[in-house]
Amino acid sequence: MIKSVVDAILAAASYTTLTALPPGAVYIDPLLYNVVGANYTEWRNSSAIGFNPTNTTPPFVQVFDPSFLDITGPSATIRKIASNPGFAFAHEAPIYVPDLNLVFFASNAGGALGYSGWYNNSVVSMINMTEVDMALDSTTGDVNIQVHTLNLSDTVQMVNGGTGPYKGDLLFVTSGRALLPPSIVRVNPNPPYNDTVILDNFLGRQFNSLNDIKILPGTDIMFFTDPAYGWLNGFRPEPMLPSQVYRFDPSTGQVRVVADQFVHPNGIAFAPNGKTAYITDTGVSGGFLGTNQTFPATVYQFDVDPTTQSFANRRVFAYADSGAPDGIQFDTEGNVYAGCGDGIHVWNGEGTLIGKFYINSTTAELIFTNSGLVILEETAMYVTNIQAHGMTLAT
Repeated sequence: MIKSVVDAILAAASYTTLTALPPGAVYIDPLLYNVVGANYTEWRNSSAIGFNPTNTTPPFVQVFDPSFLDITGPSATIRKIASNPGFAFAHEAPIYVPDLNLVFFASNAGGALGYSGWYNNSVVSMINMTEVDMALDSTTGDVNIQVHTLNLSDTVQMVNGGTGPYKGDLLFVTSGRALLPPSIVRVNPNPPYNDTVILDNFLGRQFNSLNDIKILPGTDIMFFTDPAYGWLNGFRPEPMLPSQVYRFDPSTGQVRVVADQFVHPNGIAFAPNGKTAYITDTGVSGGFLGTNQTFPATVYQFDVDPTTQSFANRRVFAYADSGAPDGIQFDTEGNVYAGCGDGIHVWNGEGTLIGKFYINSTTAELIFTNSGLVILEETAMYVTNIQAHGMTLAT
């Protein structure tokens, strides 16, 4: 009797919470899909297909746990803010500069619709979020704000990751192109966008193709990933180093490896307190080698040694059910966001998938801004006006 009363109270509480779903949002109760039966006709035999059992038209907010509503708030929508169907202009390396209210980002390096490769560089662009806000306020639909391309020097080749602002500058990692080396580079966010390379080798050896970078909270120490995607996407020579994660102290010049044994280490992030590191492994995506669905599409979690800052006690934090987790970010409450094959996946601190911003296509990266969460979807950009806030990335 007592159990039935408790169950009824919990059910009522859950129902009350879910009546506050944002417009167009869908609640997917995991209990309804634990068993689908042998006659189920919607088996997902490809990781490229998203889980959308309600066949809801994207983009929309997909809720797997009521706690996701604390992130979205009651009125979150997903609206397109820029689009260019013929060019993958919005791929990775998003950096938000609050003082300028600008988001900087890079086009696809070597991939589909990127128009870059062994002989051609990718481009870095920016979008003015003040213009975005004004346009969105004037309509209830999508908008298409002009993005502006930065004219960077030839030392900046194939930007793929970014963070900051770092001491007022944009901090990018480049994958390099042809025989031009991958690098870490500082770029002034103001015209004429002067740049300074601060690292381009590991004791005389070129890196493979740097992918992403973050600063350990409370320090100036840089951590970055180095998979072989430059070679796998045809714009870099065959790799000469393992696919690893590195630590770089710009004050001493010391560079060392802090984690290895990945297929393709990709995104990197730290928990807000700096005690835990997260690395995404996009091993499932093999470039010209194709897709291998038995390889990782996994977020790994590590303890950060308080003395050496090496990564220890590796364990699985989450596995993405669609595509692979690429860029990764945190909100101030410790929830983890990653760009995956069908949109942005959000896990709580325990690794439970609580919701998605479902786009129905690959969204490699995201960044928090004062306008909401900006989502990069290759040929388009979106913003969702959620109530969660991103952890501070400025140093």
